[in-house]
Amino acid sequence: MKGGFYGLKRRQISLFLLALACTTLVIWACNKTSFLSTIIPSQSGLFQLSPESHNTSVVDKETEIGLLKSPYDASYKNGELFESEKKTSQLKDKKPFDAPDAINPAISPSIEEKGSLHKDNAGSINIFKDRENMNSTSAGNKACNYAIGKWVFDDNHPLYSGSGCKQWLSGMWACHLNQRTDFAYEKLKWQPKNCQMEEFTAPKFLERMRHKTLAFIGDSLGRQQFQSMMCMASAGQEMPDVVNVGWEYGLVKARGAKRPDGWAYRFPTTNTTILYYWSASLCDLEPLDPTNPQTEYAMHLDRPPSFLSRYIERFHVVVLNTGHHWNRGKLTANRWIMHIGGSPSFVNKIDDMDGAKNFTIYSIVNWVNTQLPKYPGMKAFYRSISPRHFLNGDWNTGGTCDNITPLSNGKEVFKEVSDDPFPAGAVKGKNVKFLDVTAISKLRDEGHVSRYSIRPTPGMQDCLHWCLPGVPDTWNEILFAQI
Repeated sequence: MKGGFYGLKRRQISLFLLALACTTLVIWACNKTSFLSTIIPSQSGLFQLSPESHNTSVVDKETEIGLLKSPYDASYKNGELFESEKKTSQLKDKKPFDAPDAINPAISPSIEEKGSLHKDNAGSINIFKDRENMNSTSAGNKACNYAIGKWVFDDNHPLYSGSGCKQWLSGMWACHLNQRTDFAYEKLKWQPKNCQMEEFTAPKFLERMRHKTLAFIGDSLGRQQFQSMMCMASAGQEMPDVVNVGWEYGLVKARGAKRPDGWAYRFPTTNTTILYYWSASLCDLEPLDPTNPQTEYAMHLDRPPSFLSRYIERFHVVVLNTGHHWNRGKLTANRWIMHIGGSPSFVNKIDDMDGAKNFTIYSIVNWVNTQLPKYPGMKAFYRSISPRHFLNGDWNTGGTCDNITPLSNGKEVFKEVSDDPFPAGAVKGKNVKFLDVTAISKLRDEGHVSRYSIRPTPGMQDCLHWCLPGVPDTWNEILFAQI
């Protein structure tokens, strides 16, 4: 009996353990999927953040802050949101935050609405952007390279009247007011290959730039882009309420000068300021003897223009350019002596002006890049060089650009490598964006002022500057799409 009792007990224990094991297997099988999904996130989940989630541990801090503080999502200036952005994001009673560890759920909707972030098919917000290709911006799930595409005819162009925008447009560039009679070139629009470029309208631009300042700093082609933008922002209409605020930036005509060093105008309806500052070399110019009207100037290749360094904190979008003044004749005529590190540079003794120009571009782009973290929300662009189309000589040796037939040189740009490669390399890996207009403008030789200047000089044509309306309007359309 004793052996039988213990034998029965052992069988009961074995059955109990077997039942326990089976139960465990069933429970494990039922929860297997959720268990694995807990420790091994899905592939899409590694790079996605749902609107409800606040965990940004996988987000690079620089990328995160750049997205949150872009000037058209939640804009920052002196620690406060702009009034228009307060309304958009419904944060009237909330304070902005610095270097957040998580996306503020109150701000996320305004970012999503304005397109700084984009959704995939599952509804998650992809917070990663391509920061390598400075020509590109996100368009849905594809990158839009604005430098690749084609010219097409568009009945909605030009965006303003060449004979009507007299308030802002210099007579020497208003070809409607000169001898030119063919204006087919005004009907051309640039169409990027991989995306639809956002349509520019004056009200849309002014609203996007509400309480903001757009600054063009560069040579006479920068001045053309500035005048183009003034005509586009006003739709070519007379606007007597626009205020000249040049005095706020020291842009007043000096005694004996032909013109001020720049202009600044404010649209009161949206408190939008557009300005231009003449800086042909894009570096700091310092008189060696301020008391001498014929003094030479130190041309500091490693310093930004003093205007830029003084007023950068007031800008929200900055567009820089230089190029055509980098030749011996210009330096000699302007009495510019190149300096590096505060001393006359050996580059004065070499013939490679391109080397000096490229050194300056790299220095100024690098300096602006170091300033951007100090002013969250600011966007900076370097515009590539505008092409010349002189044939059979130069501007002073009988060079011409007589073609008046649009797209005689072709209508498409296919290559991804810029036709202005050094600035493209200077901005690579930086937060200064590249406004690449060189290749697309090379196709537009019919758009120059040519012989149709306001006071034509026999035997001399302008194959550098453009008729307005014209090609610089396209530069601004691309700029608008990127801001």
